Amino acid sequence: MISHHTLLQFLNPLDWIIFFAVLAATFACVVWGQKKKQELSESEQMSTVELLLMGRRLTLPIFVATLVATWYGGIFGVTALSYEKGIYNLLTQGIFWYGSYLLFAFFLVKKIRNFDVMTIPELAGKVFGPKAQKLTATLNFLNLLPLAYTISLGLFLQAVFGGSLFINTFLGVLLVTLWSLWGGFRAVVYSDIVQFVVMILAVFLIVVFAWAQMGSPITLMNQLPATHLDWTGGEKTSTILVWGFIALSTLVDPNFYQRVLAAESEKTAKRGIIISTFIWFFFDCCTTLGALYARVALPNVDPNNAYLQFAIQLVPHGVRGFILAGILAIILSTLDAYIFNAATSVSYDFFKLKDKFKTWHHHIALIAVSLASVLIGFQFEGNVVEVWRTLGGFSAACLLFPLLVGQWKPGVISEKSFCWAVSFGCIGIVSWKVINKLFELSTLDEFYIGLLCTTLPLIPSLLRKKA
Repeated sequence: MISHHTLLQFLNPLDWIIFFAVLAATFACVVWGQKKKQELSESEQMSTVELLLMGRRLTLPIFVATLVATWYGGIFGVTALSYEKGIYNLLTQGIFWYGSYLLFAFFLVKKIRNFDVMTIPELAGKVFGPKAQKLTATLNFLNLLPLAYTISLGLFLQAVFGGSLFINTFLGVLLVTLWSLWGGFRAVVYSDIVQFVVMILAVFLIVVFAWAQMGSPITLMNQLPATHLDWTGGEKTSTILVWGFIALSTLVDPNFYQRVLAAESEKTAKRGIIISTFIWFFFDCCTTLGALYARVALPNVDPNNAYLQFAIQLVPHGVRGFILAGILAIILSTLDAYIFNAATSVSYDFFKLKDKFKTWHHHIALIAVSLASVLIGFQFEGNVVEVWRTLGGFSAACLLFPLLVGQWKPGVISEKSFCWAVSFGCIGIVSWKVINKLFELSTLDEFYIGLLCTTLPLIPSLLRKKA
């Protein structure tokens, strides 16, 4: 991350005013959401469905805003990939994922909405049984523990305000935790409204100013290395296809499910995902172009810092503060959703408190998850991305096949088969990582191993049912 001293050289009072004005607008929107909540009856305000799904009242505009904002938290990762490999980023982090979004919209929304549930683990419990719900909740929790986003927030705040990484991380997560405690999912959603607008405008403005000062994308193409205009990025086909399979993890993503279940209707959820896909495409085009302009303007800087460093030098005062607010919005909008859903996995799903569930159960879990994210993330700071990727891989690779089969063909897979297959997939991922680290047998991605180890044990069940 760019240093605090370097960043301060490019900021003036107007930038700070704009930056804090955006933060104030975010808090104001959260307050507005709480005032809207007062229009509900007392029983509705205190209900579990209000806490976890905002009473299933997401209208189309709000659905789109919260889905788009939540889904895009890795701004520095994707811009670094564009800086290093060009349009390869648009293929692996964009096009493959658009296909998964549309599959979700056309083939899963109706299925999910037919189940009277509030979470993925609860859905697994309905389809397979209570043990499946707990196992799914455990993997969901590992996937949702936002270690990478926690550290990203700390590093960003440290660059902006200075001071120690731990204090910045703690205060940033504390802020997110407080509004989630106060307003539940409603607070997460209403904060996303401002964050959605700011993040889209921020990446768009970077392209506008770069185009004006450095020429059109056609001019840019002539100044880039040839490899940056190669869709493969110089990678092998097997490496590229891994991203296609990883994109399928969308089909079992808890944040997607939460918003689909919170939508006011099936039609809203389906149309919302389709509209969001077009917005993601626009956003990805902006971030890819911005990173490519950065590659031409600053060819010898750290790829992880290039986009921010280029943007801050490019735009005028005032806009610089807005850009910083936009980057902060991208991180916060994902972090709060992950912390909130991780707390739900613990309090609502793992301990299966559906009949006895109280708001304070979720509050305790939320505080615990927030503290764990800071402490674990700080402890593993150097290796956090690798740890996070492995933990997330359990959920994506091991739940994908059985959950999709369970939704489309209920009763085909027994609870015992589900638990054995998912457990075998997790063991396969860990074993592959350990063996590969010791002996360097293959570059085959662990996602394939987890998916294979989960799918194979279920084939006999599928064949018996077919017969």
